[in-house]
Amino acid sequence: MSSDSQLPKIQELDRALAQIAGQIRILVPLQWPASAEDEFLAAFRAGRPELPKVKLTPRPVGGDLEALANVQKQCDRAHPIGNLVYKTARSYESAVRMLAGIGTPAFTEYSAQLYGLPTDRYRTQKVTPLTAADFFLTTTDRLLGGKQLPELVADIPSKEFGERVQKKLDRFFVEDRVEVVLDPDLASKAVGGSTRIRVREGARFSTLDLAQLVNHEAYVHSATILNGKRQKNLLCLGLGSPRTTRTQEGLAVLAELLTMSIDVMRLRRVALRVRAIQDALEGADFIEVFKGFLEAGQSEEESFKSAQRVFRGGDVRGKVVFTKDSVYLKGLLEVHTFVKVAIRDNRPELVRALFAGRMTLGDVVELAPYFESGWLQGPAYVPPWAEDPRRLVAVLAYSAFINEVNMSEVGLQHFPAFEERAATGSVRQS
Repeated sequence: MSSDSQLPKIQELDRALAQIAGQIRILVPLQWPASAEDEFLAAFRAGRPELPKVKLTPRPVGGDLEALANVQKQCDRAHPIGNLVYKTARSYESAVRMLAGIGTPAFTEYSAQLYGLPTDRYRTQKVTPLTAADFFLTTTDRLLGGKQLPELVADIPSKEFGERVQKKLDRFFVEDRVEVVLDPDLASKAVGGSTRIRVREGARFSTLDLAQLVNHEAYVHSATILNGKRQKNLLCLGLGSPRTTRTQEGLAVLAELLTMSIDVMRLRRVALRVRAIQDALEGADFIEVFKGFLEAGQSEEESFKSAQRVFRGGDVRGKVVFTKDSVYLKGLLEVHTFVKVAIRDNRPELVRALFAGRMTLGDVVELAPYFESGWLQGPAYVPPWAEDPRRLVAVLAYSAFINEVNMSEVGLQHFPAFEERAATGSVRQS
């Protein structure tokens, strides 16, 4: 690969893009003031709910669009690395246009370009993020309705929780320092970056939250960005560009599933956000979406923060929303399928390569020759479940087989009868 005459020019564009992208922050301009929650909940508890009065300032375009257009113009899309740089620059262009359109329909238009919609469907498939969300909600509604699940106790204060997380980070990131920071203004309970993981100050956590955060935020989000920053030949892999969000979140949720760190309420939160985005796109306002989360079992505080995720950057009256949370289920379906295909096709190295930087699934396939040649480095930090492909082969082989069992024909009452027939030798194929 070092003999590729186009690489020096592409690397020059890559460095230029990294400099431009370093000035673009997506979530920061969308943050709501902490007072918005206090004011809304006070009015709601008084029986006179009012739409939040939040005024966000659209981000000035400045010279970003011109600079990003210049990078795209010079990229050779016929070259795998050139095409990656082009697509990364294009995603930042969409992000800039989205932030410039805060509060207007253009915001949702570009949000959909970056993150998709709940109703997106591949041509060869029938499922969408919305059908997956509704399936998960219906299934767990029945389970929760039985009152058989013990309540998950969240009794760990944020300070103690952060200290526990820090110990695990120090053992995993042996060559880098990733610090836990308490942040009272965080909309989600935790967010992972390359040098720090922010935890919402004042929240209370459970032991399951600890496993979820470590496997989702640290072992995926922090690990991939740190691994990406080690790629001296291709800085794009250390950027965390918007186009990689779907793969990132899908990989992180899959990690929760494979490590059994996810719980029913976490799965419901992910599904409820997808359903809420669709409701808001169809015209539901902030109060209606808030009540939807509340009726689904979330506390008033969590319901506000969940609704806030949908409307940040949008219009609290509905239809103009932030669609980012669509990526969790869509990404999960894609990454799970990718992993199964990679194992099926005897390409387990592609699963490990997912952690070598911030990439899409297509990037991993197209960049495979560059990893094989050593031009791109393999990941330094890989979670245990992905480090050894033998574990994945066993789990996926079993899941592929068990999917063939016709569960609609099986009830609990069948098990005693089946054992009785087996004991008398009367079991037969039917």
